[in-house]
Amino acid sequence: KPGIVPVKPALADSLYFNNKEMVTAKEISKPDINNGSNNWVVAGSKTQSGVPILSNDPHLELSLPSIWYEMQLQTPSSNTYGVSLPGSPFIIIGFNDSIAWGVTNAQRDVKDYYDIKFKDDKTKAEYWFNGEWKKSDLRVETIKVKDGKDVFDTVAYTVFGPVMFDKSFQDTTKGNRNLAVRWTAHDPSNEGMTFYKLNRSKNYDEYETAIKTFESPGQNFVFASKSGDIAIWQQGKFPARWDRQGLYVMPGEDSSFMWQGFIPQAENPHSKNPARGYLESANQRPVDSTYPYFIPGSYITERGVTIEHYLSGMNNITPDDMMKLQNNYFNTLAEDAKSILLGFVREADLNAVERKYLDIFKNWDLMASPDSKGQTVFQSWFKNLEAGIWKDDLTKVKPMLPWPNEETTMEWLKRDTAFKFIDDINTPEVETLNDIVTVALKNASIRLSKAEAEGKLEWTKFKNPTVYHLLKDALPAFARKGLNIGGNNNIINAVTHSHGPSWRMVVQMSTPTEAYGVYPGGQSGNPGSKFYDDYIDNWVAGKYNKLWFMRDGDRMDKNIKWTMKFKKG
Repeated sequence: KPGIVPVKPALADSLYFNNKEMVTAKEISKPDINNGSNNWVVAGSKTQSGVPILSNDPHLELSLPSIWYEMQLQTPSSNTYGVSLPGSPFIIIGFNDSIAWGVTNAQRDVKDYYDIKFKDDKTKAEYWFNGEWKKSDLRVETIKVKDGKDVFDTVAYTVFGPVMFDKSFQDTTKGNRNLAVRWTAHDPSNEGMTFYKLNRSKNYDEYETAIKTFESPGQNFVFASKSGDIAIWQQGKFPARWDRQGLYVMPGEDSSFMWQGFIPQAENPHSKNPARGYLESANQRPVDSTYPYFIPGSYITERGVTIEHYLSGMNNITPDDMMKLQNNYFNTLAEDAKSILLGFVREADLNAVERKYLDIFKNWDLMASPDSKGQTVFQSWFKNLEAGIWKDDLTKVKPMLPWPNEETTMEWLKRDTAFKFIDDINTPEVETLNDIVTVALKNASIRLSKAEAEGKLEWTKFKNPTVYHLLKDALPAFARKGLNIGGNNNIINAVTHSHGPSWRMVVQMSTPTEAYGVYPGGQSGNPGSKFYDDYIDNWVAGKYNKLWFMRDGDRMDKNIKWTMKFKKG
C-alpha cells in the first residue's frame, strides 16, 4: 500500500488532457539523450575472488579539461579515492577501505510547468489563483555581463515557482503564455552531506543513511562493501503524482493541480543482496507495473537490456571481465530491428548501390566497433525509418510534437506492423511497412554514398568521435578529434560524436582494494602540459590505470614523483 495517494482533480480530463494548448506547448530544455550512465555490481557468489566487484561509467559531454579530477582525499577522519567535480570538497564516485559506490541518472521527471494568468502581463504583479488575485513575489535578478553593464531582470515568483517563460518566448509559448516551473532543484537540499558521509561510510547502514540527504536530480546509487553486501537505491525527492500528472503544461489557476506530497523515502526503488547476485542501472525505468506511483521520465532501455544479458550469464567474474563489459559494442536495438528491416524491405525495388548497403547490413555482426560499416548502414537506415513513420503526422501540429524515441518505435513495430502511423498522410496511397522500410533504405543510401565517397563509411569516421576544449570552436587546436572508437548512446560503450563515458571505474572489494579507472582527458588543464590529454589514448583502447590507494605508510614510496606543499598564510 502506498504511503501517499495523490487525488486527481475532478476536472483534469476536460481542463488538462483535452486542452490542445496544454498538450502542444513546447518545452525548450529537453534531456540530452546522449547523457546517461551505466553502473552495476556483482556479488562475491559470481566472482572469481569471492568478493563483490563494482563498476561505473557516467556518460556526459566530453571536454578538455575534463569535468572530473582524479584524486585521493585523505583527512584525519577519512581516506577516499575516486573522481571529484570542480568546487566539490568530496569524492563523487569512488571507494574507501570499506565500501565503493557509483551513480547513474535516474531519468525521473521532477519538473512541471503551470499556465499562469496575470492581471497585467507587463507588471506581473498579481495572478489569478483559487478564485482571487494573488500578489506575485517580484525579485530583481542581476546578470553580470563581461566588459559590459549589469542586466537587471524582474522575475515573478508564484506559489508554484518562478515564471521562466513569458510572452517574449514565442517559440515556447506561442506568444500568449506565462509558464511557471515547479522543480525539486529549487527546494533547499544538502547533496554535499551525502558525499561527505559516503566518503566516510563503512557499511550498508551508513551508505543508506548517507544517501538520504540527496534530493535532486534523482540518482541510482550502486554500492558494494568488504563485508559482502551489494545494493542499489534510486535516490531523490520525487513528487507523488496522480496518473499522467505533469506530462503536459497544467492549469495554474487553482491548487488542485499542485503536487500533493512526495514519495516516502522507504518507497524509493531499492534492492539489497538479490539472489541472482548482481544489480545494474543504465537509465532505464527502475520498477515494473506493480509499483504504486506514476513515475514519468526520459528512460533509456537498450543499454540496461544488454548489461542484463551479459551479467546474467557470467560467473567467476574478474575485474578484467568488467572492464571488457564497459567497452562492449553490442547493439541490442539492431538485434531487435534486424528482423523488421530484412523482413519488410523489397529487395527487388533496390538498385545496385542500395543492395550493396543491404548486403553490408545482412553480414554485420551487430557490433558497433570502430571499423564497422554495418553500424553506419543500420544507424542511417533506422533514422530514416523513424522519419518515415512519424514525421508526416507529427509535423501537422505546431509546434511540432516530439517523435517517440527509438525504443518506443521498435515496441510499436513489434506489436503491430500495420499501425496507423506507418501510412504517409501526405500521399493518396496507403503505405505499408514494406513501402516505408524500402524508402528508408533508399533515402539512407544517399547519405551513405556521400559518406563512402568521402572515405567515411566506417563507423568511427562517420561519427568522428571528438573531445572538444571547453571553448569548442574558439580553440579547435586544443581538441582531440578523429578518435578511433566505436559505440553509440544506446550501446554499453556509449560514445557518440562528443559524448561518452567520462570516467570508467572498476573496484574489486578485496584486501587490499583492487581498483582501475580511466577518463578521456588528463590531470592538467594546461594544453602545453604532457598531462593535458595523456589518458585519452588508453581510454580509446579500452585500457585502464591501476588506481593506487595510498595509506599512511606509502607517503615515502619511491613511486611518488613529486609533491606540492601549500604555504600557510
